[in-house]
Amino acid sequence: MPIKIKEIEAKHVLVKSNLPDTDYVVNPYTGCEFGCAYCYASFMGRFVNEPIGNWGNYVYVKKNAVEAFRRDLAQLGPKSRRSSIFLSSVTDPYQGVEAKYKLTRGILEVLAKEAYPGEVGILTKSSMVLRDIDVFHRIVNPDIGMTITTTDDALGRFLEVRASATSLRLSTLKKLSAEGFGTYAFVGPLLPHFRYEPELLDKLFGSLVDSGVRQVYVEHINMKAYIRERLMKTLEQARPEVREVYANADTEPHRKELDKIVAELLKKHGLGLRLKEVIYHKEWMDK
Repeated sequence: MPIKIKEIEAKHVLVKSNLPDTDYVVNPYTGCEFGCAYCYASFMGRFVNEPIGNWGNYVYVKKNAVEAFRRDLAQLGPKSRRSSIFLSSVTDPYQGVEAKYKLTRGILEVLAKEAYPGEVGILTKSSMVLRDIDVFHRIVNPDIGMTITTTDDALGRFLEVRASATSLRLSTLKKLSAEGFGTYAFVGPLLPHFRYEPELLDKLFGSLVDSGVRQVYVEHINMKAYIRERLMKTLEQARPEVREVYANADTEPHRKELDKIVAELLKKHGLGLRLKEVIYHKEWMDK
């Protein structure tokens, strides 16, 4: 099925965040062509009249996003001019359409020109982020991260349909680190089978360290009803024991066991845990 691309206009793109450690978020696109099976952001379909099940098959391009961002930024009061800004919370800023529209790059150019002093965070699953190294060098306080859920490219392709291969993301982090940027990884969701195969998480953390990462976010899988429905449909052909692991992934005993494994492996690899705990998505998404 071809990806539906539709241009729209937005009144605002710089909005206050409900994330635990950033002040404002910017989402140049609604929808995401990567189509990750576990993605909580599929709820965004309701704002563009797209059904939950169609996640990954559409992208609404906020064609005026750069101009809207420039206006929004100018309206921040003096006390807010050091606020942290994050791209992006419910889309990927470097999905395929960014190659054509360059909205993320345009927004970063505004921040570079302004010499914006606050932290500018990026989180992506795409190696396209390397295109904007020149802009990152002109931004005062960049914080660049990649989502890494597994070192297994085949599993990554299964769950993260159109995102860059995990091996490519790791090499991207290595290149960013070599450029002198502080990088981080977002290990989210924490795949449920790591509880039973901790050696795989051990390998993942080791790969992050090899790529230059020193800090990570780690997040438990979000199994709200609309996500469970999409994820279990993806796993229809999986072995029964695999389906059972995912079906029970939202229980407290499961999370506690994984928390212990994560703590031991973070210590082993000398990785810092941002937010000081493994995130349980429901705790802040329901606020």
